[in-house]
Amino acid sequence: MNTLNSTVSNAVDKRSGFIFTKYLPKFPLTEMLLLLVAIFWGTSYGLTKEALIFTSVLLFIAIRFSLTSLCMAPIVFKEYRTGKNKDWKVAIPSGLILSAIFLCEVYGISQTSASNAAFLISLSVILTAFFEPLINRSNISPSLIWLALCSIVGVYCLTHSGSTTITLNTGDYFILCAATLRAVMVTVTKRLSEGKDITTSMLTAIQSFIVAISALVLCFLTQPFADINLPTTMSFWLTMTYLVLCCTLFAFCIQNYAIRKISPTKVSLLMGSEPLFGALFAVVWLNESFTVLQMIGGGLILASVLVTSMRANK
Repeated sequence: MNTLNSTVSNAVDKRSGFIFTKYLPKFPLTEMLLLLVAIFWGTSYGLTKEALIFTSVLLFIAIRFSLTSLCMAPIVFKEYRTGKNKDWKVAIPSGLILSAIFLCEVYGISQTSASNAAFLISLSVILTAFFEPLINRSNISPSLIWLALCSIVGVYCLTHSGSTTITLNTGDYFILCAATLRAVMVTVTKRLSEGKDITTSMLTAIQSFIVAISALVLCFLTQPFADINLPTTMSFWLTMTYLVLCCTLFAFCIQNYAIRKISPTKVSLLMGSEPLFGALFAVVWLNESFTVLQMIGGGLILASVLVTSMRANK
């Protein structure tokens, strides 16, 4: 009996409460949540293009982030009453950057192909590796940079259309700007929020509110009020519900949480796997098929993600 009790006791990891976890590969929770964000974001490109059939870019952004702000309001109000978030102003710069990201990204998606958008937005992975030492004055592991480059090559193979030349249109340039701003945002958020009295929920709420207000102001400035109409199609609102709950509310809460826990470069690398999940979504949902080159690209991204996930938090 004592032997049996000893065996059971050794099989249980008391720190986590899960059975036999000591015998499984170590996949930290933060990294796994970031991969879930990448899965959600991987499905968002096609859904965003469909939603833009029914409304303008600015109104789409305004609706998406207004709903996100409303969802966050009860949590933020409760935290405010308890005296938390004295340093809430540190969220304003990242909120302004996020506004610019979505203006560039959504407009770019409306003007270019999903494959171009996926490849160009993934460049934020390697850009973060260069911005982090400049903005946060931190050292980046050389192996992390190599993993980022491996991921970029994988995304290129995955989204390669067969052409030997890369041509960029207006939408592509907007996506490239969004990728650059993504890299700036994760590093700036890390720099400004580190050690500050602000919760992840407050950080996300303020960022969402700033994006919503920015989009609404631009919407009213660029088109007559009488021309601004909310879509009435059920498919639009079902898509918007998914984008708000999974791709905005959950995703940005996890991103802001992860940025404060691990390296911004590591955050970007894990979330940069979204083209892989977007391609898998296309295969499962749209019955598309992989070429050999795409399979190689997907394998490179998956390998980079798995190695990054099992690395120490740095």
